[in-house]
Amino acid sequence: MARSRYLRAVHRGPDGGSGGLDPDAPEALLACLAGVSERIGRPAVLVAMDDLSAIAVARIAPRLGERYRIPHQPDGLPARVADKAELSRLCARWDIPHPETVIPASGAEAAEAAWGLGLPTVAKWSRPWLLPPGSGLRSTTLVHSAAEARRLYERSDEAGCRLLLQRFLPAGPDTDWFFHGAFTRGGHPLLAGSGRKELSWPVRTGLTAVGRWLPDPAVEEAGLRIAERLGYQGILDLDFRRDERGCFRLVDFNPRPGAQFRLFTDAAGLDVVQAMYLDLTGQRVPEPVPWPGRVFVAENYALLAAVRGRQLPFRRESSARRAPAARADAGPGPGPGGAPGVPAGRRPGPDEAPAAPVPAPLAAGPAGPVRVVPQRERGRVEAAWFATDDPRPFLAMLAAFLGRGADKGARVLRRVPAHGRRTARAVVRAPRQRAGGLTPPTPAAPPAAAAEPDELLTR
Repeated sequence: MARSRYLRAVHRGPDGGSGGLDPDAPEALLACLAGVSERIGRPAVLVAMDDLSAIAVARIAPRLGERYRIPHQPDGLPARVADKAELSRLCARWDIPHPETVIPASGAEAAEAAWGLGLPTVAKWSRPWLLPPGSGLRSTTLVHSAAEARRLYERSDEAGCRLLLQRFLPAGPDTDWFFHGAFTRGGHPLLAGSGRKELSWPVRTGLTAVGRWLPDPAVEEAGLRIAERLGYQGILDLDFRRDERGCFRLVDFNPRPGAQFRLFTDAAGLDVVQAMYLDLTGQRVPEPVPWPGRVFVAENYALLAAVRGRQLPFRRESSARRAPAARADAGPGPGPGGAPGVPAGRRPGPDEAPAAPVPAPLAAGPAGPVRVVPQRERGRVEAAWFATDDPRPFLAMLAAFLGRGADKGARVLRRVPAHGRRTARAVVRAPRQRAGGLTPPTPAAPPAAAAEPDELLTR
């Protein structure tokens, strides 16, 4: 961040563990923010960028007076929605799909819940920001036995929060989605959108390495409904996973911008942070002009995920998926009603509707058509590079490349040609959930794909 061309000044944070951010003792953060405000000399907009910061800032917001413009979050709302146990109760109260969750009260109950939910099952600490550093405890763990669940529960005192167990929803093609939104008072949306996680790092479980803005009524309806019920003001980031029946289930609520928030930048350059800034400073927020199809790429993570996951950075699209996209991406020129479009490469004027770019060509690949992003669409790709903050992904990427090279060399020594290897993939297209309910499942569905594709050898 220190190298960003948009950065004007840096102010040191409070001293102490976790950057001095202790929600139960926020005096250090309060004193630090008061000093920063004095140096700035006028009110400033304060945007929390992680869960712990959002929780701490919400607790001291009434004591900051007129120093900062902060979204109003009543009743410790960030702490409630970031608490995974509390989130499960909110979803049950408002009929928002959520993975089946058990909060055990003993080690025996944890073991019994693991059997009841089915193994493997997901174990989560309800307040992961309380986990002590160096303890080896992770916010989320995949548990493979009842004894493992019992042992994990026995560390509850060390973790400082409750353990909950959730039914495991396997990852696969088209399963991981997210929702971003900026909301003013009363949960009224200023800018919102849904997207699909194309690649993640770590593979199938981690942050978004490649994401695409794709509207989905079920995801958007769930995100808007929970924001309205909470009366949420501010920026939120929701994670969904689609189960085997096609139902999108809310798995995480982040009361702050997600790492890929720039994906949801409209045709005029407005994103959720800018929309929040305009609203908090009393300025008019322009009506957003959606730009679905934009792609977010965290370059180092994307390349690493592509190498380790043996996938392309841009997903192969089925013909059913491509058809509506091609209609939406109609190029400039007269539309059905004879209205002229706006030429590509130029921002629309105040009285013009934005024209989506011409659809990208399809190149033939070994597993079917592959969407190729041409030169003229590069403006639709939002790239980020995180290696300067953490060199480990870069080192892991280098090790992955070396590993692939060693594997190729071993195949040559075994006289096995590279082109003789084939990858067997069983692709399951689960029914999509829409506002009107679930589509009935296809009678003759192929078996679910394994977590890792099998490598077959043909001679």
